[in-house]
Amino acid sequence: MQKRSALVLAITCFTGFASIVPATSRAQLSSNVQTYASGLNGPRGLKFDPDGQLYVAEAGTGGTTSTKGQCAQVIPPIGPYTGGMTSRISKITREGKRETVASGFPSSVDSNTPSDISGVGDLAFLDGRLYAVLSGAGCSHGSSVPNAIVRVDNETGKWKVIADLSSFLKAHQAKYENAADFEPDGIFYSLVAHRDRLYTVEPNHGQVFSITPEGKIREEIDISEAEGHIVPTAIAERNGDFFVGNLGLFPITPNSSKILTLTRNWFHDPAPGLDPSPELQKLKVAGSRAGFTTIVGVDFGPDGLLYVLEFSPEAGYPTPGTGKVVRLKRDGEIEEVATGLTVPTAMTFGPDGHLYVSNLGAAAPGAGEIVRISIY
Repeated sequence: MQKRSALVLAITCFTGFASIVPATSRAQLSSNVQTYASGLNGPRGLKFDPDGQLYVAEAGTGGTTSTKGQCAQVIPPIGPYTGGMTSRISKITREGKRETVASGFPSSVDSNTPSDISGVGDLAFLDGRLYAVLSGAGCSHGSSVPNAIVRVDNETGKWKVIADLSSFLKAHQAKYENAADFEPDGIFYSLVAHRDRLYTVEPNHGQVFSITPEGKIREEIDISEAEGHIVPTAIAERNGDFFVGNLGLFPITPNSSKILTLTRNWFHDPAPGLDPSPELQKLKVAGSRAGFTTIVGVDFGPDGLLYVLEFSPEAGYPTPGTGKVVRLKRDGEIEEVATGLTVPTAMTFGPDGHLYVSNLGAAAPGAGEIVRISIY
């Protein structure tokens, strides 16, 4: 039997799982977890702006527009998708109230599970400006808008495509392509800012791309070339290196996911005005740490430790209420920080030192929430 990537990739293999997580589903959260905001439509990536306001990407409610027969489609039972313009970006006030920042982004739903929805995947701030990566767009998702990096005016709500990731992905195929999980437009998952670029991960193809504010795209690494179809999802940056966690495949094998350390092929910045060769610009896998399960989030805490969000670490298929946050201690031990999460999808640290997590991120619209976790 063909294994399927858990998320097909990024969210798609929540198929059959999101439907068993009703809006009323509640798990016993550990005592250091508190609900911060609720009533969200598929909360995914979340980031704080320079002023300490929390922004969250919401996948939306999908739609009914079909492009079947117009372009390559995802094969059944996942595809074909239908789409609509129902995804949005919200701001969560310090009192936990949701406010719409921008809306009308592409949102797609698969043909098998009505609550399996992709939309805006993640957010990042670069030089004070808000950017988002689209995951539920492109012709194969029933949309005329490509999967892309968009620049968002958080005052007016207007947004603009600055980099067409769908087209770039098709022109830069990964070394390892899994036909059973193939997504023509990709399903981009994470977005981070570093120096003058944005970095995003595409799990289905196993690639990391960088994008300038002017829209220039570069493939940073094809992880599939060295690691095969491991489904990289989450990315964090630390001192110029990148740390990428992978989800893995269904059925879930505990402790089989890992954190890859990606670094440049050069050790020092080039002299002013001199750019390294294209090969030296690329990232490479410099190391890894195994022992994790179904990674969907990575970030460094105020204590300097690496924190990892695990989607569902039990063996077999995803189990509601088993999601958790762990951290990698300085002695190499993996320690539990928070438990009882249900289909969590992303996390970020706030200026207050607390960890904020998108919980019930792959559940039915309206069920999503943001929880705040004390790490001490």
